[in-house]
Amino acid sequence: MILSALLTSVGINLGLCFLFFTLYSVLRKQPGNADVYAPRLVAEGKLEPRINFNLERLLPSAGWVSSSWHPTEEELLSRAGLDGVVFMRVIIFSLKVFAFAGVVGLCALLPINFMGNQIVIDFSDFTNKSLESFSISNVNDGSKKLWVHFGAVYAFTAFVCYLLYLEYRYISLKRLAYYYSSEPKPDQFTVLVRGIPKSSAESLSANVEKFFSEYYPSLYLSHYMVYHTTKIQKLISEADKVSRRLAYLKSTQKTSQRYGRVGFLGLFRPKIDLVEYYEKKLEELEDNARTQQSLLSGKEVPAAFVSFKSRLGAAVVLHVQQGENPTEWLTERAPQPEDVYWPFFSASFISRWIGNVMVIFACVILTILFFIPVIIVQGLTNLDQLETWFPFLKGILNIAFISQVITGYLPSLILKMFLYLVPPVMIMLSSIQGYVANSQIEKSACNKMLWFTIWNIFFANVLSGSVLYRVNIFLEPKEVPNILAVAVPGQATFFVTYVVTNGWTSTASELLRLMPLVSNFVGRIFFTKADEKFELPSLPYSSEIPSILLFGLLGITYFFLSPLILPFLLVYYCLAYIIYRHQLLNVYSPKFETGGTFWPIVHNSMVFSLILMHMIAVGIFGLKKLPLASSLTIPLPIITLLFNSYCRKRFLPVFKGYPAECMIKKDRSNESMSDFHERLATAYQDPALKPIHFSRRTDSHNAPLLASET
Repeated sequence: MILSALLTSVGINLGLCFLFFTLYSVLRKQPGNADVYAPRLVAEGKLEPRINFNLERLLPSAGWVSSSWHPTEEELLSRAGLDGVVFMRVIIFSLKVFAFAGVVGLCALLPINFMGNQIVIDFSDFTNKSLESFSISNVNDGSKKLWVHFGAVYAFTAFVCYLLYLEYRYISLKRLAYYYSSEPKPDQFTVLVRGIPKSSAESLSANVEKFFSEYYPSLYLSHYMVYHTTKIQKLISEADKVSRRLAYLKSTQKTSQRYGRVGFLGLFRPKIDLVEYYEKKLEELEDNARTQQSLLSGKEVPAAFVSFKSRLGAAVVLHVQQGENPTEWLTERAPQPEDVYWPFFSASFISRWIGNVMVIFACVILTILFFIPVIIVQGLTNLDQLETWFPFLKGILNIAFISQVITGYLPSLILKMFLYLVPPVMIMLSSIQGYVANSQIEKSACNKMLWFTIWNIFFANVLSGSVLYRVNIFLEPKEVPNILAVAVPGQATFFVTYVVTNGWTSTASELLRLMPLVSNFVGRIFFTKADEKFELPSLPYSSEIPSILLFGLLGITYFFLSPLILPFLLVYYCLAYIIYRHQLLNVYSPKFETGGTFWPIVHNSMVFSLILMHMIAVGIFGLKKLPLASSLTIPLPIITLLFNSYCRKRFLPVFKGYPAECMIKKDRSNESMSDFHERLATAYQDPALKPIHFSRRTDSHNAPLLASET
């Protein structure tokens, strides 16, 4: 790729970012868009109504930036939870890493790369030359200046490891502090027990009570069985929709809307009183749901939430094998009641195992299929190859601006469009693995998305230039450093444009929230508030964290290869800091709290990125005929792995469970727990089993209440 193509891509994306910022600063002031740009404030009743029109509503402003900048981390913690704080710490950590990398890369490495003469540069036509003149490829083979790159790799590794240690320690201490300051929660005293053996003489519930009363008489408190409630959930969902429709019909002043046809598309039937029709239908649904609730006896799932008198008691049961058969009486940490994912409680040990195998197979198939857009993207970056495929486009491709857009902007855009389809698929695959908590599904999808992104965006693009590269990686493992050393620098310019297109513009579009905006506009035209169910959005960690970590991998990998990528990354992380901080404060509401357990994923990803950089450094120094530097780089990945092993032993246990010391202190500080123990008995009650009653008020704002109307 030539420099002019990069400049074209930067220009297009700067224009789009400016457009998104301008549109947002105007659209957010319009009263009708409050549900889109400040749903949390709407739900909390903190949004001041704008009744009178004024010119200021049509003028862009940047006041939202300062309002996002000023809140402290404690304020962010109170609004976004510890997961939100950890998410922002990932961005802050990345800013620190690439600020240091930018100073070293731009001040030391970039000038050395540019002053080399391995690649002949025609300064009279500078903008049409390859960006490789700014990379390590331009440094002469055997040049002693390469020792600066060698020293930079060592210094950068030490700096990143130091920051990783500080962050791991800070977040682990923050996690313990968050635990100490929290009120007693049901999940702290409860264990989920699955694989309960059936007995011909006793029910599953009686079997659970007998088992834990016998073996844990001083610790056992109560239990709650899980039931098959799929039919009831469908009935309640349908009744909820009917209730909202009925509330709107009763509140409307238009008589014509109270009468209409029902059935297939509202055709071929006489008009009837819709209020009377929906009242009868709602009564039938309520009666059916209550009937199904009364018939639940004997429909127990072999799973139960078992509660104990203390946190320590729950922890003891959690970490001990309960039965002689390891596939029975399986214990796992209970999720928070609002975090429970109910559909997969009935899955057996074997079905969950088969599900996991099928998910792995599906991920492999998806990864293979994603090679198709990758090959298309790589074809677009090569004009000669594109002219060979489509000779009739030769005349158009000779136009300078068109060729610059196609090679500089279009490939990254196409790749991002295909990538948008992947997160929902990963969520779906994770949800069928037998997880019983939305947070578990989110973390599993985050891991899948991270490694899918790293392989398909980084490795597939790097190695797609030659089938031989991909084959050699499996046939000659010892040649991996040399293969990467040849392939990775050649894609530096593509990844620079990827950062600009998918970093800058995608982050700016997060602020605009185009899809919710369109949905809100259409909803205001065709639907009413009573027809819609207002739900606060939550930050999609499963897609956002992998995206941030991918850019981190690109920055670490190309730090010494092509430092030109670093300023573009710094701009991206600065945008991400302001925009995501704003979204966490005003838009997203946490639906669950994992206590910051996403950080180990971040730590592992950063360590992987460092080791990848070391492998490339070993190969590149060898290719550049500096064998001593290549040999001296070999200890770096070993040292990094030792550092990672230490961090895992020092900090990871805190993220897997809380220490006995902490639990005993909390148990002692909450001596009077009788009221809380009574609430534990129903804390994990399935929403489908609660008493059913839907409002029939004539006021649409009360049937049932929406979050935006409280």
